[in-house]
Amino acid sequence: MNEHEDFSRINRKKRHNKSNRFLNIMIGIVVVLILIVGATLITGGKNKGKKDDQASEEVTTDKQTNDSSTDEGAEADDETSRQDEDDETDGTSEDSALEDEEDATGSKEEEQDTEAGSVTIVPNDDAIIEETVVNTAWEPIGTEQSGAHTSKYDGNSVDWNEKKKAIAYATGIPENELIYWKIKNGGSPQKSIGIVSTKDKQQKYRVYLEWIDGAGWKPVKMDKLTTLDFDY
Repeated sequence: MNEHEDFSRINRKKRHNKSNRFLNIMIGIVVVLILIVGATLITGGKNKGKKDDQASEEVTTDKQTNDSSTDEGAEADDETSRQDEDDETDGTSEDSALEDEEDATGSKEEEQDTEAGSVTIVPNDDAIIEETVVNTAWEPIGTEQSGAHTSKYDGNSVDWNEKKKAIAYATGIPENELIYWKIKNGGSPQKSIGIVSTKDKQQKYRVYLEWIDGAGWKPVKMDKLTTLDFDY
């Protein structure tokens, strides 16, 4: 009886030890699995974080590249716009300068200001006339005559000589350097026309005179002639 009880006790103890070993093994396996799973989760999370970081960096890089391209494009557009504006401005400035120069040239051809008045020069379609000149500075030359004026074409009277003086005054050439080809009636008793030239016939003029009572003959218009070969 005692031997049997001892044997039973020994067997129970063995079974108990086996159970403990088995339980310890299972616990160990579970712990290992837990460690593996945990390590996998941690590694996967880190890899995901790295991937997310890389993706974020790529997006940021792409955005910066796009922004840079946009800025460069905007700068290029601004530069082109500024260049176009400069070209337009330069073009406008050059056109204005050219117009001003043309206006100035036209004024010189048509009107010349003087201290006492202005000289208007008008091209003429008449073949014998180079141009017609009107000078607002012209004044009556004065006269020695008094009373009612009578225009004379006798070649030696005071009135005749005053006509010659007025014609020379209009041309700016002294009387003794002119040939007086003809002095004739200008269409009324108080108007006369004189045709003259320099002695070498290089300068030829037709001068229109008007009598001003108490002041004498006044030039009112002068044609620069191209020829003396016409009916006057």
